[in-house]
Amino acid sequence: MRLTTKGRFAVTAMIDLSLRQHTGPVTLAGISERQKISLSYLEQLFGKLRRRQLVSSVRGPGGGYCLAKSLEAISVADIIHAVDESLDATQCGGRGDCIEDQRPCMTHELWTSLNEKMFEYLNSVSLAELVAQQQEKSGAPAANILHDERPSRRLRRPVEAFVAA
Repeated sequence: MRLTTKGRFAVTAMIDLSLRQHTGPVTLAGISERQKISLSYLEQLFGKLRRRQLVSSVRGPGGGYCLAKSLEAISVADIIHAVDESLDATQCGGRGDCIEDQRPCMTHELWTSLNEKMFEYLNSVSLAELVAQQQEKSGAPAANILHDERPSRRLRRPVEAFVAA
């Protein structure tokens, strides 16, 4: 059981995006440079994040990515699941065919329970919490980010307002 770089990089990139989107769409090249993550790898991750409707893309000059949902509405579990990351402590992938005769192993329930606890925890941590932690570390004032969540076919600029906390 381990979280691979795919999940770690996706969460890191989403925090970076969240911290910078108030100035407009954030480029993957910028995230790549700041976080030392391969641009081609970020392109793959953000394709998956976009398909899961966690981010939206803006084309053209000044384009990039913006969050498609509010910070509070995105959990770490959402991000990890979006990039097809699997957190599974069982040997069998949760199928219950751990040993040769296709039965669960003696510790199957233990590892299944651990999987549930990990998911519960990651589902309880929002992107808003991670952004707030980063802002505290950097000394930046905390801000509440409000999103216009009305349906829109094409968003040229993200609609946001900052209200000092």
